[in-house]
Amino acid sequence: MTTDAETIDQNAAARILLAAADRLVATQAEAISAAARLVADGLRAGGLIQAFATGHSRSITAEIVGRAGGLVPANALSIKDLVMYGGADPREILDPTVERDPALAQRILDLVELHPSDVFVITSNSGGNGSVVEMARLAKDGGHPVIAITSAEHSGQITSRHPSGQRLFELADVVIDNGSPRGDATLELPTGVRITPTSSLTGVLIAQLLLTEVCGLLLATGDEVPVLVSANVPEGDAHNEALFARYGARLRPSEP
Repeated sequence: MTTDAETIDQNAAARILLAAADRLVATQAEAISAAARLVADGLRAGGLIQAFATGHSRSITAEIVGRAGGLVPANALSIKDLVMYGGADPREILDPTVERDPALAQRILDLVELHPSDVFVITSNSGGNGSVVEMARLAKDGGHPVIAITSAEHSGQITSRHPSGQRLFELADVVIDNGSPRGDATLELPTGVRITPTSSLTGVLIAQLLLTEVCGLLLATGDEVPVLVSANVPEGDAHNEALFARYGARLRPSEP
């Protein structure tokens, strides 16, 4: 969207972001429902959601994992796990391009206690960085369903950084398109650069639509819905600790 200096304001951003949300709801309902069925089936069989992302896409993982009102059986997988759980030197990951390294995915998975029914939700706007593609490949090789949250437009216009040449959407069982344009940002400044990215907003919306539908599916079959209660209400700790205990070491504690 090209505009001039006089029309670059919060109203312009609001129009873009609201339109992106409306477009997402109008076009991705079927994909979200298909993803919800995979997750619900996995949870019924004793699995967890294993959510992986790098960069700003980690905001979508944070919406899925450890979120008040969300599902307890969910883990956040991240490159920083190599430091937090694997003892790596922090300097190893203090490089924004490290996400391009496919070898990191196996090292991250080596730190996780996987269950055969775990379902992977992998978020990447571009869908082409090596660690993201390799995580999807390893999950598929392990027999786990893979749900991708990605930009079809952006991913369709790039060359993968994975040696296979594959992109995330080509490995996923279900692809949810966040609708973001190539480069993510939408509002063009007079200088030609763009601002107002949309993938975080649409990604969070996808996460909430997905989790809500999963809860509805579990309720419909009489299964328990293990929901996290805010730790900042008096009853939260006791409620959550009882649920955490059921999953033991498979479930990682949330970061403060």
